[in-house]
Amino acid sequence: MKAHISRENMIAFLLTTPIFEDLEPQEISEIIHIVDSQKFAAGETLFHEGDAGDAWYVLYSGEIEVLKDTGGSDKHITLLKPQACFGEIAVLDGLPRSATIRAAKDSVVLRLPQDKFNSLIESDNSIAYKLVRLMAVNLATRQRTNTESLSRLLLADELSAVHDGISEIIGDSSVRE
Repeated sequence: MKAHISRENMIAFLLTTPIFEDLEPQEISEIIHIVDSQKFAAGETLFHEGDAGDAWYVLYSGEIEVLKDTGGSDKHITLLKPQACFGEIAVLDGLPRSATIRAAKDSVVLRLPQDKFNSLIESDNSIAYKLVRLMAVNLATRQRTNTESLSRLLLADELSAVHDGISEIIGDSSVRE
């Protein structure tokens, strides 16, 4: 469902949103004509893992849950708060969506359709290049965070194996009366 956000409110919001931080107010006013605003009720799915990537989004209000299919059931990955950008991976690489996105609370999103975004890029518009650069920085930051989390999990798994090994050794060497 379409949500109404005034032009002024949308510009003010985007100026404070990290993915748009390198853009000037006049640059944002040039691109808001390609932005749609949509409402989603709590529990409503925006898109499913495997769907075609036809847009990328910025969360205006509410909370969005990222879910990953783990063989028939969805596993909660993270909860996104206002100003979070999502859905950009499929728009950039042209592959199907890598996760399911669902509104955790009533939410309003700003939707940037892929065809209009691509037209902006093809028109050699410097604004599009700034956005792509900021998307890349955003994705790199996410990748670093994910790599650090994975490293901690792997280390915890290794420590658990060491603990189990030590427990086994201690258990075998216990003094028996």
